[in-house]
Amino acid sequence: MKHETALPAPFHAELADAPPGATVVWAQAGTARIRLAWWKAGDRGTVLLLPGRTECIEKYGRAAGDLVTRGFSVITIDWRGQGLADRALPDRREGHVGDFAEYQQDLDAMLAEAVRQDLPQPFYMIAHSMGGCIGLRGLMRGLPVRAAAFSAPMWGIAMAAWLRPVASVVSALAGPLGLVNRYAPSTSAETYLLQAPFAGNVLTTDREMWGYMRRQVAEVPELALGGPSIGWLKAALHECAALAVLPAPKVPAICAIGTAEKVVDVPPVHLRMAGWANGQLDLYPGAEHEIMMEGPAVRARFFDRAAALFEAHR
Repeated sequence: MKHETALPAPFHAELADAPPGATVVWAQAGTARIRLAWWKAGDRGTVLLLPGRTECIEKYGRAAGDLVTRGFSVITIDWRGQGLADRALPDRREGHVGDFAEYQQDLDAMLAEAVRQDLPQPFYMIAHSMGGCIGLRGLMRGLPVRAAAFSAPMWGIAMAAWLRPVASVVSALAGPLGLVNRYAPSTSAETYLLQAPFAGNVLTTDREMWGYMRRQVAEVPELALGGPSIGWLKAALHECAALAVLPAPKVPAICAIGTAEKVVDVPPVHLRMAGWANGQLDLYPGAEHEIMMEGPAVRARFFDRAAALFEAHR
């Protein structure tokens, strides 16, 4: 098979702590230029690794290593609006899309590149937070993966009780009032990792992994992202509501979530997995939002269980 030559893209390998052999390129997804990275390593199949909001390829360098050591190849992505991918607004710190269907274009481009580069099949999926929302829609569209592992998927957005009706009203009025490109209520241009102290943070209980994540956005500010736009919030609320009324896909799945989760709305996760015929909810006592960025024992448990699921469905 003749491979198309993609233009190489920057990759901050020293901050990613990734396994050797990464190929990092630009790819076109509709009108947006995105960034893709893959490790053509293990022959047990290829994991499509879908990051969450604000995240970048470098943040998943260690996760790629965890999968490569378990015999898998890996491909991951900078979604439009974050990492080094094209950003929609003049303020690069503000995360924005007008419709979550835009992310499906990115996902399709990612899959097409995996096929073009002859990455080992079958394909599997690991999807975190916003990536879990995008990935679920992908599965419902027939994304050709044999099995999926979710980490704290964004199937609902956690908000203070007083903020939920405010967010709904503001989102509904955003278009008529010209507010679509404003920061969502209670958010700003500040990057959470650089603003919050380790003590009391909502991402991880592991100080070393906190430092790993923080160094990336501190040393390469171009990778950082602040709060979402009101337009993004409106699109996210709409997509979560649309997915909630659809039946679970038939793809075998596990869903990991920490008992200290504070970022995504937890009840929709329990509800979805209760109705997933060949799905299993996996609770992690004391873990925060970033299961793959927790301590070594939590990370090993997650990747071991994902690998076992994938191996069972080769």
